[in-house]
Amino acid sequence: MPDTAVPVIPTVPVTPAVLESLRAVVGDKGLILDEQGKQPFVTDWRGSIVGTAGVVVRPASTEEVSKVVKLCYDNGIAIVPQGGNTGLMGGATPWPTHQGILLSLGRMNHVLEVDPVGYSMTVEAGCVLQTLQETAASHDRFFPLSLGAQGSCMIGGNLSTNAGGVQVLRYGNARNLVLGLEVVLPNGEIWNGLRALKKDNTGYDLKHLFMGAEGTLGVITKAVLKLWPAPKDVCTAWLAIRDPQAAIEILSEAHAASEDNVGSCELMSRACTDMVLRHIPGTQDPLRADTPWYLLLEWSSSRPRRDGAEGMSEKMEQFLADQMEAGRVLDAVIAQNEAQSKNMWVIRESVAPASRAEGPGLSYDISVAVSKIPAFIDKGVKAA
Repeated sequence: MPDTAVPVIPTVPVTPAVLESLRAVVGDKGLILDEQGKQPFVTDWRGSIVGTAGVVVRPASTEEVSKVVKLCYDNGIAIVPQGGNTGLMGGATPWPTHQGILLSLGRMNHVLEVDPVGYSMTVEAGCVLQTLQETAASHDRFFPLSLGAQGSCMIGGNLSTNAGGVQVLRYGNARNLVLGLEVVLPNGEIWNGLRALKKDNTGYDLKHLFMGAEGTLGVITKAVLKLWPAPKDVCTAWLAIRDPQAAIEILSEAHAASEDNVGSCELMSRACTDMVLRHIPGTQDPLRADTPWYLLLEWSSSRPRRDGAEGMSEKMEQFLADQMEAGRVLDAVIAQNEAQSKNMWVIRESVAPASRAEGPGLSYDISVAVSKIPAFIDKGVKAA
């Protein structure tokens, strides 16, 4: 019987003639042929999935991507597009029997335009997410997509997977942060939807087909991203809570208490927190409270703090007092400076690196309605 763990997909190997045609498009700098050089591209982030590729192709422009894709289309060669290769589910890793090409967008890493007045930024797909965040901040603007892998993941992959991130409650998934796209279609044609219009009722909004499609409908090469006013008043708190149901109730009441300024609300177990503290140097337990569940809660406003006026910290302090009285919050600490806030976020964002250091585990990526999370956790714990 065939091995069902490996996809049986008919592919054509990269022939010497095709290889020379690829070289004519991207040059020697755009090709990786030796096995050692391929390894970082064909191995997933956890190191648990190792695939193969006939060649790693690294184009430097949309035109080169178009020519490469058309060449593969004409010759029946399979393509695995890849951004920063930071995914935890193996979606950007070629399968072990892959004979085609791995298409890495890492060389396409230019910010093409920043429009602070129009609150938009046009970028290439290989731009690292953190670079885009910092570029927006340098113009007193804010790009809200934020992930634990933001120092190495690339915007093309973020959009192709419709990434959520820790600001999804307020700003939505990646598709909500995009005004326009440029995509190379499977036959090599370039679809240009690079519009920066906030109001665009000119017909079908095709860009949404490509976000979340994970490269199956085309290769995203450029994007026009939405920007927001930079946050000026931010408050981060770490809460020891009664249980997951309390977390849902806290979030529900936080929207009104913060005047719709909830940026992030992240539920973490004591087991995850301890795992991070064991494996990630420099991390500190914000509370040292031995409770099973914690909540990282952050509120932010683009309005600067004003003397004599109640800011985010004061509102958070009163809110936490009310939640303690209601029995939902058992203990809490509000970050008093940027270093304390950063420590809280490092704990949250280091769960994946800590789990890799901990040893083998089961990977999953699921979406559950907020109100259903407590029941889902309860069923999962009972089934374990």
